[in-house]
Amino acid sequence: MTRTVNFNLDASLAVVTLDRPEALNALNDEVLAGLEGAFHALGNDPSVRVVILTGTGKAFAAGGDIKAMAGFTPLEARAFAQRGQRVFNLIEDFPHPVIAAVNGFALGGGCELAMACDLRIASDQARAGQPEVKLGTMPGFGGTQRLARILGRSAAKYLLFTGETIPASRALELGLFNEVVPPEQLMPRCLEIARIIAARAPIAVSYCKAAVNLGTDTTLGHGLCHEAELFAETFATADQKAGMQAFIEKRDDVQFHGI
Repeated sequence: MTRTVNFNLDASLAVVTLDRPEALNALNDEVLAGLEGAFHALGNDPSVRVVILTGTGKAFAAGGDIKAMAGFTPLEARAFAQRGQRVFNLIEDFPHPVIAAVNGFALGGGCELAMACDLRIASDQARAGQPEVKLGTMPGFGGTQRLARILGRSAAKYLLFTGETIPASRALELGLFNEVVPPEQLMPRCLEIARIIAARAPIAVSYCKAAVNLGTDTTLGHGLCHEAELFAETFATADQKAGMQAFIEKRDDVQFHGI
């Protein structure tokens, strides 16, 4: 982990913060290394159930670091894209839910980073988009792929082709953001959602994430088979026994332990 990315853990909830406000949290090698280190560390901590990812200052992440990228050769550009994709895949494949608290600009690589998260809760001051075509390039950290999966081809192509930056309200309409709240309510709302998720059976939540992620990248038949297998595996857990017994006994005091 580096000084440009910090994280703290409180019980089962972790908050990862991009901390490069002087550059609007622009993504460079140091930031990517910090994200990779943070998520590897949290992934190895059995107490973690939910992660919130946010940025310091007025940006979630304003994009890639253009000053660092401007002189890239094609080989260097490919390596940078592949590194960013690897880190964002790590976040997408993280075993527990990751919530993006989009506090401001989420542009270019910042929008791609938010899309690698499972949920995106945004301040009503946030703006999102993939403006790379305005710079003579295109998304390289997964933007063409995740945007189409989230919004559908037509809406994704419009944003990619025009490079338009859209307000939070429009991102909500399109389904890019799950929820939009006033700035002062952003972290409280994300923490509220995180606590709700953390109170659920963690193995079951993790399996839900895995099933959705695989299912959207394969055939319906393959996805259904995977879902049935994961469903069956939950019946080998103590959480399933505790949850169903509490339901039968009409109790709401069940506590899940991830076993």
